Amino acid sequence: MADIIDGKAIAADVTAKVKIVADTLLEKTGIQTGLAVVIVGEDPASQVYVANKGRTAKACGFHSVEHKLPEDTSEQALVDIVENLNNDPAIHGILVQLPLPKHIDAGRIIQTIEPEKDVDGFHFINVGKLGTGEIDTAFVPCTPAGSMLLIERVLGKDLSGKTAVVVGRSNIVGKPMFNLLLAANATVTIAHSRTLNLEALCKTADILIAAVGRPQMIKGDWVKPGAVLIDVGINRIDAPEKGEGKTRLVGDADFDSCQAVARAITPVPGGVGPMTIAMLMANAVTSAYRSAGEEAPSF
Repeated sequence: MADIIDGKAIAADVTAKVKIVADTLLEKTGIQTGLAVVIVGEDPASQVYVANKGRTAKACGFHSVEHKLPEDTSEQALVDIVENLNNDPAIHGILVQLPLPKHIDAGRIIQTIEPEKDVDGFHFINVGKLGTGEIDTAFVPCTPAGSMLLIERVLGKDLSGKTAVVVGRSNIVGKPMFNLLLAANATVTIAHSRTLNLEALCKTADILIAAVGRPQMIKGDWVKPGAVLIDVGINRIDAPEKGEGKTRLVGDADFDSCQAVARAITPVPGGVGPMTIAMLMANAVTSAYRSAGEEAPSF
């Protein structure tokens, strides 16, 4: 049976370190790490995420700002808010919660954020740095960054000789995950909906990343014995065993069958999810250190 990688515990380690280094920066320079989160509309999942981010930021000792805007906020009004935050020296990280309402061009908003404050890692400057191996000066998207920390806890930082398969090619997870694994010297394949013989490809992987958005798609007989399986998926499915109308969260991998084969596996919930917010805090405090001309900590 695979070891279960405890994302909650590792995320708690990261946020504890964030608080220490944030307090150290404040004592040394008088600079308090500032994180601004902007949300437009009333999407329930987004409301939960934003509340969690705000609580974690305050627990880390940050100056935490939230802008909650109505659904009908204009694109230009949102641009103006982002530009004001760009120009605010008390803010080191800006996060605009996605998805945005359909009348707002999310791409324009993301590219309006100054790259130095783009703690989500979505600006083209940060994407380009990651893609060309300039990871030390980039902001890396939080979910892939957290996934890499989980992998490092099992296999270490140098993945030379390891074969990795990333199932999913999104800009938020799949593509940056590919670049991070490549930078760690793994031999990487990225798979997607048009990939032939996906099952056979997955079975070649020492490191398998499930980030496709299809509940329990990856089965135990897709997994190489002894592989490390990182399940990024968060899917809600019916759970009649809990009662009529009840649901439960599952990943993109069938946990029970995969756990019987893998060396280590992340659960859903409690695996990658907590790491995403932890790495957001790490990116924010890193931005504050850079703004102060101080050497940024590593996590």
